[in-house]
Order: sequence, then C-alpha cells, then structure tokens
Amino acid sequence: MRKTVSSCKELTRNLWWSWDTEAKEIFKELSPILWERVNHNPVELLRHISNEELQSRCQCDLGKKIERVAERFRSYMNEPATWAAANAPELVKNPVAYFCAEFGIHESVRIYSGGLGVLAGDHIKSASDLGINFVGITLFYKEGYFRQYLNHDGWQLEDYPLQYAESLPIEKVIGPDGKDLIISVNIAQSEVFAQAWSLKVGRATLYLLDTNIPANESHYRDICCRVYGGDQNMRINQEIVLGIGGVKLLNALGIDPAVYHMNEGHSAFLTLELLAKELEAGIPMEEAKKIIKNRCVFTTHTPVPAGHDRFSRDMMHYTFDRYLQQSGIEFDDLMLLGSEDRSNIYGLFTMTVLALNFSRAANGVSKLHGEVSRQMWQKLYGVSSADEVPIGHITNGIHSQSWASGVTDHFWRKYTDNLDTLTASRQAAEEVLARISDEELWCLRYRLKRNLIDFIYRYLGNQLFHQHTHSMYPEYDSSRLAKNTLSPDVLTIGFARRFATYKRAPLVFRDLDRLNRIINHPTMPVQIVFAGKAHPHDDAGKDYIRQIVEHSRRPQFSGKVIFLENYNLGVAKRMVSGVDVWLNNPVRPMEASGTSGEKTVLHGGLNFSVLDGWWPEAFNGENGWSIGHGETFDDYQEQDRFDAEKLYSTLENQIIPTYYEHDENNLPVKWLKKIRNAIATIAPEYNTHRMVRDYAEKYYLNRNND
Repeated sequence: MRKTVSSCKELTRNLWWSWDTEAKEIFKELSPILWERVNHNPVELLRHISNEELQSRCQCDLGKKIERVAERFRSYMNEPATWAAANAPELVKNPVAYFCAEFGIHESVRIYSGGLGVLAGDHIKSASDLGINFVGITLFYKEGYFRQYLNHDGWQLEDYPLQYAESLPIEKVIGPDGKDLIISVNIAQSEVFAQAWSLKVGRATLYLLDTNIPANESHYRDICCRVYGGDQNMRINQEIVLGIGGVKLLNALGIDPAVYHMNEGHSAFLTLELLAKELEAGIPMEEAKKIIKNRCVFTTHTPVPAGHDRFSRDMMHYTFDRYLQQSGIEFDDLMLLGSEDRSNIYGLFTMTVLALNFSRAANGVSKLHGEVSRQMWQKLYGVSSADEVPIGHITNGIHSQSWASGVTDHFWRKYTDNLDTLTASRQAAEEVLARISDEELWCLRYRLKRNLIDFIYRYLGNQLFHQHTHSMYPEYDSSRLAKNTLSPDVLTIGFARRFATYKRAPLVFRDLDRLNRIINHPTMPVQIVFAGKAHPHDDAGKDYIRQIVEHSRRPQFSGKVIFLENYNLGVAKRMVSGVDVWLNNPVRPMEASGTSGEKTVLHGGLNFSVLDGWWPEAFNGENGWSIGHGETFDDYQEQDRFDAEKLYSTLENQIIPTYYEHDENNLPVKWLKKIRNAIATIAPEYNTHRMVRDYAEKYYLNRNND
C-alpha cells in the first residue's frame, strides 16, 4: 500500500492530473466535500487526509484506480513517439521559452486573471502533449487575482486571500551550489532579488519568479503580489522581473532556448537582457540587434491602441538608469526601440513596439485580429499598405481535454479512444458522430444541464450563507426558490467573461419588455446565467455587473436570470458544459480572438456571437448563429441599438423556435443537427494542438533561416 500512497502523492505534484478525468475522480472520491472546499487542489486535499486513512482507502478498488492512473501518467511522461519527436526534433533538443504575465492552468493555482492566462495555460498543456520541450516563465503572485464578492447593491468588491507555496505543487529551484537559486535585476538604483519556483505541467515546466524574500526592501517584495496589481510603477517593475529576470533565470539554469516567445508585450524587456549579453560579448550594436531578432517571436492580443502598455520617458529614465549604466545601452537608443514614432524619442515607450522591433515573426490571434494589428502598426513599418506589415495570425484554440467535463469525457470515450481522435480532423469527428444516435446526444445535453443547475444552486447557497455575500439575493427564500427555479427543460444561455465595457455584458437588457416576453414565453421560455469579473480599477465594468444583478432581482426575471459571483476556471468549466447557447456580443473588432465559445462545443453547446475574433472564421450558418453580419457603426449608441435588435430577432425567429421544435420522438432534430455540425467543424480546428503545431511550424522552427 505504501507504493500506492506514494503514487497518489506523485500525481499531485504534476498538473497533468488536471486534464485527466480519472485522476480528478480519484481525488474527489477521497472526500467530495473536502475536494470542493480546497478548490480542487489535491496537494491541499492530502494535507487534510492522514497517511493511515490513505493507506486504508488504497486497499480497496481506489488503490487499483490510483495505480492505473499513475501508470498512465508515467507512460505519458516517458513516451518517445511524440509529434515533436517526429516533426520538430529541434524543439526537443532545445526548448521553447514562453514568457507570459499570467498562466491559467487550473483554478487551484491562482496566477491568472483572464483570457490571456487561460490561453497560456492551454498552450503549455498542448506543448506538453505534443512533446515539445517547453518552459514557461511567469511570476509567483502570492495573492493571485482577486476574489470577487458583491455587496447588497450588486457592486463588485475584492479581497485577496493568500496562496501558500506549501499548498501548491511547486518546488523551489535549487542552484548548482545546492542552495536556493536567486537571481537579481536592477530597478531604479536598487538591486532586486528573486527566487524561483518550478511547477510541472505534464512534460513542460513553468518557472515562477518571486520577489517576496527577505533580501529585498519591503516595497520590492510586493512586486509579485497581485496579478496586474498596483499603479504604472508596479506594472513596469513586474515587467522587468518577468522579462529581464526570466532571461537571467534561464541563463542561471543553463537553458539555451531554441526561441523566445513573448506572449503579449508584458515580457518584452527580455530582449534588453538578451541584447546586453551580446554587447557584453563584444558584438556591435546593430549586429547584436539582428541576433536577438532572429531568436524571438511575438504574439499580440490587443486590438485597441489604448490596451498596450506605455511608459513615460521620465519613468523609463528613473527605472532603467542603473541597468543601462551596466548594460552598455544608451538611454536614447532604448527609447527609440520603444517609440511608435521613430523620429521622436521624447514620447512614450510602448512595450508592443519593443517586442515588434525584436521579433523575427509576429502574429495576432485570429484572422480579423491580424488585419486589425497590421492596420494599427502600419505607421511603425513605414509601408504604403497594411498588407505589407509583417504581422500574421494564428487563431487561438482550446485544450480540449482540459475543458471536457467528466461526463462529456466519458461520453466520447464510449465511441472513440480519446478526445484527440475526435479533434484530429473533420472526417474523424464525423465518423465518431455517425456512431451516436440523436437520443444519446440529447441525453448528454440533459445530463450536463442538470449538473449545471445543481451546481448553480449549491453555488448560490454559498453566496447566501457565507460572509460578504449573504444579502446579495435577499429574495431567494425557500418560497421564492420553489416558485422560480432553473429547469433543464428550458433553453439556457450563458454569458461569462471579463467585464470589460467593450464586451457589453448588459446588451441583452437593452429592451426589458422585449426580453421579458422572450424569457417568460408561455411555451418557449429562456433562462440566462451570467458570471464575470471587472478589473478592480474599472468602475464602468463594475457598473455593468451592478446592472445585471439589479435586473436579475426584477420580479419578471427573478430565478430566471442568475449572476454567479467570483468567476474562475472552475465556474467557467461548469458553465461551458451546461448551457445550450454561449452568448458573446463585443463591439467588433475589439475581441482579438476569444475562446469561450470554442469550449462549449464538445459538450453540445452552440455559439451565438457577433462576427468578431475567431467566429468569422468558424461560422458557416449551420454550426451556430451570428449577431448581424459584421456591420460596424462609428456611433456606439447606434451600434448597440443595431446589435441588440439583431440579438433579439435571432433569438425570437431562429434560436428559440429551433430549440423547441421537436419531432414525434420528442427530439429537437434540427437543433441536434446544428450540434453535430458545430462539433465536426469547430472541434478539430479550434484547439490548441492545432494552434501549437502552427506556432511550431510557422514560427518556432525558423527553418527558412537555417
């Protein structure tokens, strides 16, 4: 039994378990209540279970299951015949170094805030699955991103519970001398120190830099406190530790990357450290720049100019004074590297410009976003046409296994070996779908929706009875719940994401009378579930949340419009699996890609979105619905009026009638046909296995320059 106990603990130390259904079931079986209480964190779970209990439990069937999963994990880790071994051996010999300010790998590791981090988390998992030698670099945020709670008025408030290293599957990085590996960076006139932690994500390793150590002055210890926390000074300090500190860490570990991938501009200072090393070796400046450019690639995720990090000349001078003195880089040369106007070094320093200047390849994250990015940065390249700007696109996808619920995973495994088969190609998906009857597919939908509804009422119960949130829904007494309950028989719409104003979360409430008729239709009702967080400094986004909570309390919407507070990866997984329709209505073209609509597909959900981000590439008229046809207006009010009208009319005339039209066997045949079309056309294309292969073949390998 000791071997089995050791195997169980071994599984907790690598986040591979987070995308293996049977591994998750093991931890839940140990204690379903504890599993929920510790936010699905197996390291913390085992801290509450004695060795005596674990040894005894392992003598039953649970022990056999643990050994079976552990053996599968070891086989995965030692598998030599990977995609990379066959197709990209260069990326097995030397790693891809992937820098990102956040990684959303699992809800129990709170070093993410939103879509950028979730994309990075899915990227590192697929890199592991494909056998790419892959190291991620980020920061260890001791407070992570905030926990959201709502006051009686529905206004978002935040608190920041600490996360402790001993409760996470991380290990201190040890140097050659057997001591904690410590690197240092120069910030202003100070030397700031950072220790490093390692987190295993399958075959990949994520390194987390941490300035919260005694060697630092107190204000520098807080650099790695919160994801995107603080003011501009804190932001530039975080980005120095991430970029410059990340390169120093790799050097200290003796890691020589095949390529440096900057995922968004936050990490672009890494190019300065690479440049400084070349200058230190005696390489002339212009030649050194070419060397660095040939080693770096860059992905931009921001389709609006205001979203790119910019720092004033004074802040740059103050922050980099000591660093530049030691690196041999002149300050005016530095400002030129980040200037949007090459004739003016006295303006703002833009991180995206620095990244573009030092990248051999750059890309947006959807076809439309690539077009927007080329137009945005055309002036930087001094070309007559945006088509000449060297920014391509690789459309984002999802790590399918991570987003498949346990029910969904078991369902598909009845018809195919694993989800990789289903997502390999359209032909493969259609072959699998041909083995499944409409009755079975509809049964899956009912199971998933019932699971979501049960989850929602447990979740609302926590909101009612825990501190901070007990008064948010004062109308939910037992009699109210008995009269107004969510039902698996009712068409269910989901909307969950970061509450940036351009995403227009309250758009569906623009005409309350019309929405009332839709939701409370006597024979074809609708229910809507919302979730999401606004940035702590975004009062406009917070007001959107307040509006939705206020509307959910109206008598006509009570119990039929729900807002779930404290949105996180766990809530997201529940929602994308259970809703019938995933709603997305940003102002076009402000959604760079978006992936939440991709996540609902494997569960039989359908996407309903403005033609923005990834959706214009995927939508074919039979695999979901569009809000309009890509029309844009200069006046925001006119845009909202137009899009709201299209949203309502599509719901009334297409989505709702299709859902409720059943045949003689009580099956919505037309709806199920759309589900099949969505799975066959979206699942094989919009996944991170395809996405990471695209990065490897188009950007990482750089074979054209060999």
